[in-house]
Amino acid sequence: MESVVPQEITTELTQILSNLLLGDNEIRTNAETAVNERLAHTPELYLLALAQFAISADTEVMRSFSLVLLRRLLFRPAPTPAPSQPQPASSPSGVHLQQQQALYQSQNHPRLTLYDHLSSQTLTTLERLLLHSLQHESSNLVRRKTVDTVCDLAGEGMRRGRPWHALQALAFNMTQAGQPGASGTLSTQTVAAENLRESAYRVFAGCPNLVMDLQTDAVLGVFQRGLQDTQSIDVKQAALLASVAYLNAAEPGQLSQSLSLMHPVLETLHTLAQMLPTAGSLATAHPSRSAPVLSPTSDTGPSPYANLTNFLTNLTPLCTTHPSLFQPHLQALLSFFPSLILPSADPGPTPTVSRPFPSEGEGSTSDRQGAFVFPPPESPTVSKSPAVAASHNAPSPLDDDGARAQRDLDADERQTLRLAALEFMVSLSEARASMVKRVDGWVGIMVRACLEGMGEFEEGDGLDGGWADEDPSANSAGEAESAPAMYEQSLDRLACAVGGRAVLPPAFQYIPSMMASYDWRVRHAGLMAVAAIAEGTAKVMENELGKVVELVTPMFRDLHPRVRYAACQCEIIQERYHQQLFAVLIPTLEDQEPRVHSHAAAALINFCEGVERNVLLPYLDPIVERLLKLLDPTGDPEDVRRYVQEQAITTLAMVADASETTFGKYYPSIMPLLMNVLRNADAPDYRRLRAKAMECAGLIGRYFGSFLVLGERLTESPNDPNDTQLGHYLIATWAKVCQAMGPEFEPYLPVVMPTLLATASAKADISVYGQLPPIWHDEEEDKVEERDGWETVNMDGQTLGIRTSAIEEKCQAFETLVIYCSTLGPRFAPWLAQTFEVTLPSLRFYFHDGVREACAMLVPMLLASGKNSGTLTNNMVTTTFLQLINGISTEHDASFLSSLYKCFNESLRVIGGPPALSPEFTNGIMEATKRQLQTLADKRRARKGRPAAELEEEREDMALLEEIEDFALEDMGKMLAGFDANHGLLVAVSSVRELGFNQYDSEEGEEEG
Repeated sequence: MESVVPQEITTELTQILSNLLLGDNEIRTNAETAVNERLAHTPELYLLALAQFAISADTEVMRSFSLVLLRRLLFRPAPTPAPSQPQPASSPSGVHLQQQQALYQSQNHPRLTLYDHLSSQTLTTLERLLLHSLQHESSNLVRRKTVDTVCDLAGEGMRRGRPWHALQALAFNMTQAGQPGASGTLSTQTVAAENLRESAYRVFAGCPNLVMDLQTDAVLGVFQRGLQDTQSIDVKQAALLASVAYLNAAEPGQLSQSLSLMHPVLETLHTLAQMLPTAGSLATAHPSRSAPVLSPTSDTGPSPYANLTNFLTNLTPLCTTHPSLFQPHLQALLSFFPSLILPSADPGPTPTVSRPFPSEGEGSTSDRQGAFVFPPPESPTVSKSPAVAASHNAPSPLDDDGARAQRDLDADERQTLRLAALEFMVSLSEARASMVKRVDGWVGIMVRACLEGMGEFEEGDGLDGGWADEDPSANSAGEAESAPAMYEQSLDRLACAVGGRAVLPPAFQYIPSMMASYDWRVRHAGLMAVAAIAEGTAKVMENELGKVVELVTPMFRDLHPRVRYAACQCEIIQERYHQQLFAVLIPTLEDQEPRVHSHAAAALINFCEGVERNVLLPYLDPIVERLLKLLDPTGDPEDVRRYVQEQAITTLAMVADASETTFGKYYPSIMPLLMNVLRNADAPDYRRLRAKAMECAGLIGRYFGSFLVLGERLTESPNDPNDTQLGHYLIATWAKVCQAMGPEFEPYLPVVMPTLLATASAKADISVYGQLPPIWHDEEEDKVEERDGWETVNMDGQTLGIRTSAIEEKCQAFETLVIYCSTLGPRFAPWLAQTFEVTLPSLRFYFHDGVREACAMLVPMLLASGKNSGTLTNNMVTTTFLQLINGISTEHDASFLSSLYKCFNESLRVIGGPPALSPEFTNGIMEATKRQLQTLADKRRARKGRPAAELEEEREDMALLEEIEDFALEDMGKMLAGFDANHGLLVAVSSVRELGFNQYDSEEGEEEG
């Protein structure tokens, strides 16, 4: 293709891009600076050069790099000085482009990007270069980068009123590449026809707006042809992505005309499910991309398991956004989904006395599970797929390491497929529970699949695998990502979604016999199942709680420690069964396994919260005695587990809080131990233990004991800059001490307030990563995400890291200020001015709702403190009401708008009511209220005018939103009534409230529990 930029520009850019890829930081930084300088002065030339380089570069790496860089540079904020190369004023296209840019900028897009400064001629050239790359790029990897760039360019262009008709035509033409009777001309000398078809569908997936204005039947025909492609699995997958994107983007009317697309979409799942291998066969490869799809014996490409997993993963989001699309197909899905979510029926090798748990590699390719399948594989609701119906006794043809590795890979991919299929069903159940509950067998087969999976531990997950020696706090993420944990989470979600009446019958069809199994893994799964469904089925389970207690309590004496651990997980808290539960839980605090007695201590917290104080008191002596032994063991210090001590301290604090003043007799025994921790646990490994001791000391001190020693110890605490938890626990502990001491806490204010005000005034800690997005940018983003206490967001082509831990501390600081001010009242006056300075601006701290809510609570308290102490100034009052009125006028969040009106009403009451407010502020609050009433009315009219089908789809979400708005209207009405009981705007408030569509109602006769 003919070059569109001078050769010297291409040469210079080649050198710059090469330097960007070097490992030397100085050279790379200089290259980034060079790019920024050239974009600031001649952006059009260098952006076109990048696009040209994406076509002409010799290596795939450089072509991919150019496309990634081009994509991200186009839509990042324009550098300063802004480039200026507009079309002449006499050019109609230039005038039109400027008008579209102005319109786009006026519609809440104040920050223009480099794209917005490009001339129409440059954009046309850029589009032509990218279309050439899309059609002629020989590398699949590079062409996918082209697709990403093309989709971004098309989407952003259409958002600005610039359609890309040439891309639309080329993509439709590419979908017919290599097909009989295809129209148009496409060069296929360097690109295989199926690769062109795949890229076309990926374009439609990345930018569905390309087809939204076309005839629906024509679009559906193109998608259906891709879903039924017989030559490439990648084309089918890309067509599925395009179909999902189209259905998600379709308007309600268009969606109703597109229902026929669901049949070919779901047929792809059934077709791939039929291609799964039989139980005795290996499936580590899929047909090559150029081979027919229906040839499952080829030895290249992803396995059938991996392909079906990808299809399910891509389709699952549609379950959440449009669950009703699946309603006519639920029975058909149920005909083959059981074979996907249940383990293979192959029982594996026969156990013997010498090998009760034979290896899975010995003549079996089944999933990793116990020697016997539980529950039995026969089920009247399961329709056998070819994979299940085939013979399961075929011996393994190979016994070497390669064959064993292939079997392990198959088992892993099969497990991933089961979880993907289960996630599909759970997501659909969560999105429309009433719909799936009407399908007989849907919930039951999911429950059974979860119970099966919860007992499938990997080899080495028992005691021999180091479970007993692991620190659960250090390995919690790894355990949560294990397959049994994923099945447990699915069961929990299912129970919360469909309720107890649907889940409990099938669950307890299996759980009793699971508890009696010889295999510890099955017993463990039964107990964890009880814990998992407890929340979602609480109301219904309450009727059968006695039977559940009878099942669970014997398991506290099980021979296997992991089963005893699981028994502690069962949170079946009922006061009428406290005797049976405490009788087994308290002795477990002396279990020989540290992980078990630590978990028993953790379970005690929930028990203490779930029973009344008088129920707990008879058990205090044995509980505290055992917890103190865990905290200060008498054995070998090397055998002491720090996580056990941390849990013992936490549980002691909760027991003290639950038993209140009765706990006083244990104070002399506990407080010296805690103070010893605060004095001596200064090493980095003991940070969390020290913080727990600090929190416990403060909580115990709420009811008894001398605060002087504790206060001095907290004041003397060394400042470790690497201890991110210290500040949190220190603030929390001082808050508890303040609540306990009351007004007597005043002398400690000079000690605690400077640090607290500094934390409250902290700005949002934001770091910009990869302003110039090079090829290593993704790795850098991954490193940012791994940092504890940070989250990353992508904005304007940049990756921003936000330190959420600092924001949480800021919220905690304001919540503590609320405690100090409400507890001390007038005695807080010396810190009034400084607190106002940090509180009023934080009413607009949009990074954290908790900060804003705490500030809205604090403002009236500060005014009251100043008034009662005689230190309230006119400037404080004026500034406060100015901020509140401005905030009310511009607030978009209905929930916080309600909080602002409450804050205004309470603040007005403190200063003496409406007569004390100046006419200027009175007029200001009335104008702000009129503006909010108009905004709320417009929102409600817009909702009410939406199509009935769309209202039905989102009625619960919209009803919840309107309920929040009603709270704001209620507080608004209280404010108006305070000025005048017959205020004219009260009629407007009632009128706006009546505009709600009020569609929310729970299903009759259905008890979710």
